Amino acid sequence: MVLGLLGAGTLGIVTGTRAQNAATSLLAPIELRDPTGLTSLLPLGDTFRFYSVTGSVPFRDAATYRLAIGGLVDHPTTLTLADLRALPQTELVRDFQCVTGWRVPQVHWSGVRLSTILDRAGVRPTGRALRLTSFDGTYTESLTLEEARLPDVLVALKMLGSDVTHDHGGPVRLYVAPMYGYKSVKWLSGIEVTDTVIPGYWEHRGYDVDGFVGQSNGRKFDERT
Repeated sequence: MVLGLLGAGTLGIVTGTRAQNAATSLLAPIELRDPTGLTSLLPLGDTFRFYSVTGSVPFRDAATYRLAIGGLVDHPTTLTLADLRALPQTELVRDFQCVTGWRVPQVHWSGVRLSTILDRAGVRPTGRALRLTSFDGTYTESLTLEEARLPDVLVALKMLGSDVTHDHGGPVRLYVAPMYGYKSVKWLSGIEVTDTVIPGYWEHRGYDVDGFVGQSNGRKFDERT
């Protein structure tokens, strides 16, 4: 399979002509079963595309959503959607850039800075990185603690002026503004502080551990080490 399908991609419902939307709708089921990245061959414009590494993802809402924070922290906790909404909110307008080449410019995001959540949990001195998990049951990602504390890394609750939809990774997803989309975990369910970087789903399949847009750092995860 081509590695063009990234778990951090999203549904192509932003804007576009009726023909473009129809083409996306037609190809999305193919992508879910066989991640070939075929929509990149179509003139879909500046729209999101639906990518997932699983065939289906369970739904969560305000009553059932939970975000677990644990690992090397002083105060392990589980946050509800209401808890997250009660924390200080930050708004950003940034591009969303996929490593496969497509980009959606000037997307409005709103949510809680990841650093705020980490500060409340109290990261222990031995904490060096984060392991991030999705309630799709499969997808994982990693960030160093330094990356996680960047001011434009959000636990996003709103996107494009509305609550993050299920197809866009809601009700809560990660948005890592300076990095390619595969770092922005959809359907975020867990934040675990670790003493070392644990490569994520696509990093085990050859993607860079550090996914800064426009950079190639050469840090590939080698399963032999």
